Amino acid sequence: MSYEVIISKRAAKEIKSLPHQEIPKIFQKIKQLAEDPRPSGCKKLSGAQEDLYRIRSGDYRVIYSIEDVIKIVDIRQVGHRRDIYK
Repeated sequence: MSYEVIISKRAAKEIKSLPHQEIPKIFQKIKQLAEDPRPSGCKKLSGAQEDLYRIRSGDYRVIYSIEDVIKIVDIRQVGHRRDIYK
């Protein structure tokens, strides 16, 4: 009963621009979302027109949406915490 994880073009580009030591950590977190799209520590973001969630990986954040009906986790943004919410 796992979810399919889709990474948007924007998020893929942002992942490529991260420091090299952070990329495997981020991918591990993203892979875990397939089994548990709402892990402990995930937070629902307020103020967005749609339901967005975020998970932390050190100083970096992964912003994503969850489609429970069709079992999809859509990764929207990945970036440093100082830049991601702008």
